[in-house]
Amino acid sequence: MPRNYLNRMTTVKNLLTSLLLLLFASSANARDAQWISADDSLRNGVNTWIEFEKDFNLPKKPRQALVKIAADSNYWLWLNDSLTVFEGSLKRGPNPSDGYFDLVDLAPFLKKGDNKLRVLLCYFGKLGFSHNNSGQSGLIFDGPSIGLASDSTWLSRRLPEFGTSENPKTNYRLSESNIRYDARLEGSAPLKPSVELGRWGDAPWNSLAERPIPQWRNSGVIYATPRIDTDGHGNTVLSLRLPYNMQLTPVIDLTDPLGGTEIKIQTDHVRGGSAECVRAEYVTKPGTQTYESLGWMNGDVLQIIYPESAPITVNRVGYRETGFDADFEGSFVCNDSTINRFWDKAMRTLYVNMRDNYFDCPDRERAQWWGDVTILMGQSFYQLSPKANALMRKAIHELVDWQKPDGTLYAPIPSDNWTRELPAQSLASVGPNGFGYYFMHTADSATMKHVYEPVRRYLSLWDLDSDGLTAERKGGWAWGDWGTNADMRLILAAWHYLALKSASQLAELNGTHEHIPAYQARMDSIATAFNNCWNGYAYRHPSYQGATDDRVQAMAVLTGIADTTKYDRIFKLFKTQEYASPYMEKYVLEALMKMGHADYALDRFKKRFGPMIADPDHTTLYEGWEEGGYGGGSTNHAWSGGMLTVIAENICGVRPLVPGWSEFIVSPNPVISECAITIPTVAGMIKEEFTDTDQSFTLTLTVPAGTRATVQLPASDYKTVTLNGKPITPTTLSPLPKGNYTFRCIK
Repeated sequence: MPRNYLNRMTTVKNLLTSLLLLLFASSANARDAQWISADDSLRNGVNTWIEFEKDFNLPKKPRQALVKIAADSNYWLWLNDSLTVFEGSLKRGPNPSDGYFDLVDLAPFLKKGDNKLRVLLCYFGKLGFSHNNSGQSGLIFDGPSIGLASDSTWLSRRLPEFGTSENPKTNYRLSESNIRYDARLEGSAPLKPSVELGRWGDAPWNSLAERPIPQWRNSGVIYATPRIDTDGHGNTVLSLRLPYNMQLTPVIDLTDPLGGTEIKIQTDHVRGGSAECVRAEYVTKPGTQTYESLGWMNGDVLQIIYPESAPITVNRVGYRETGFDADFEGSFVCNDSTINRFWDKAMRTLYVNMRDNYFDCPDRERAQWWGDVTILMGQSFYQLSPKANALMRKAIHELVDWQKPDGTLYAPIPSDNWTRELPAQSLASVGPNGFGYYFMHTADSATMKHVYEPVRRYLSLWDLDSDGLTAERKGGWAWGDWGTNADMRLILAAWHYLALKSASQLAELNGTHEHIPAYQARMDSIATAFNNCWNGYAYRHPSYQGATDDRVQAMAVLTGIADTTKYDRIFKLFKTQEYASPYMEKYVLEALMKMGHADYALDRFKKRFGPMIADPDHTTLYEGWEEGGYGGGSTNHAWSGGMLTVIAENICGVRPLVPGWSEFIVSPNPVISECAITIPTVAGMIKEEFTDTDQSFTLTLTVPAGTRATVQLPASDYKTVTLNGKPITPTTLSPLPKGNYTFRCIK
């Protein structure tokens, strides 16, 4: 038979198959996707777990099968017995009304013919500091490309084997509950047709925004050998030391000839920050069994606890690490072991505080406090691949899209469980350390235009007093920092000044230049009034009666309100006053760098952060200056890693000059004699190394394509300076294009 005839017949066959697929999809998906849940009166209870099943047939395996899936609250999806999505869906709350949906390609897991879909749903059923409960458990699945939509033909059941552990419950800040799983009840509830609760966009779930961040990074299950101890109360304790403080779901494999043994599953952070955090319980069935507790917890040590008298054999203990899907592309190493250890702990603190949103801590709260977010953003840019920028963008959008009708910006959100403004943190969020910092590192003008009007509305709430200084605004919680002796009037004035500066830059970007003079006039007024609070030795507001506040002096330097004539006095004060918490200490250290006192900045840093850096039991940093300190004392607190950014920007001296890193500066400060850093920017990878000896200073630099670097060599009386082996004279060089450069300076 002629080859061209066979080719024509093949083409016709393919067209017919495609047409049949389209007809199949059209008929199978004739109805809109429905929100569905179990036909059970208890389906909306706190910590409810529901299983869904659906069998369907495909005449051909598709190349791509994009489906939209949304849930309140999380879901796990298996297709043909393959785990396809692990903990899908985000906590609700792009704004006070709506939720998120996942866009997932199921094609790799589909097959021609019969397919089986299984979904496990977890419904939190309560508010927290990072989740806006809809009040209704539900799942919606919309897959027109494969002719599959959720409706009453899907079978479902509420799973009685899932329950909530007895007291102590998780603290009120968490939307998650402690999961109790009784394996003896598996399969006891029959599958029934699901109930239809509405269509896409219907209340109470309302509109759905596409998930703006990737699905979680997933290590798969990792088994390791635990240590076996007893607790002195009749229990065996298996302790598995983890590589670092991580987000994990525990896995146990055991044999119990009788069943009914109660096992406690927790980490060393079960009371992180002096509050009840996530833990789990498992009740065995007879025989050999493997169980993974799906409610993620975090810690350095995983603990499995059961009665010594129980006739069980634990075969294996393991864990699955999950977390935000960004790579650790940044790196830093120097010849100072204390700084290296801090950098590693700051990196781990950063990563364990990223998931649905940035956290202050992953155990006690999982809450997006914006003082912490500003610190974490800074670290992310110098440590993580640009994929992390999506989490920053999500945080920024959520903050402004939860703005109250009166213009107030507050955090943590997304949550209706907390609606109180922290004025100092709200100002920090919209200023150069928050929104402005994000723009400098990303050049994301679309997001900045989105936030401009909300920022303008918020700043309109702030007044000046009769002296021209920022008027007192208590908001919902007049918090400026943990610790004592906070001169709040001047702390707020400094943050207000910086917020106005950022708003002026946003106005220019937004094309609303007519707003700029008003911002500038307010800045001038605040600067004048602030300087009127200088008493010859320090800045102090007349109404403040406490010890002179080191935080205020730092902010005066960083805003530029304090001119260089005041630096000597401020430096002397920094040697005696240490009231800043690890949150505000970042700004003290940054101010010392700006003033030219990098040596003392490192001394102060090592003194204050020394105990948490040296601590062998924790791979992350504390909330306070000691374990169990103020604020509840969590030992994995977001704000404590701010010195990482100071090292990158003020010692390595690398920072963008224009938004998006198309031009950047490299101004190394050899307060450390050997240093190497790699920075994963949106414009490409920047690498810098320097070595400082008594005889010479050597700098090696990699400039990525499409960027230009301005280099400022350290001030010194060099005899000769060479660039790639050729003599040069200036210590500040005009922008260098793509390439590898080596400067050698002979002293």
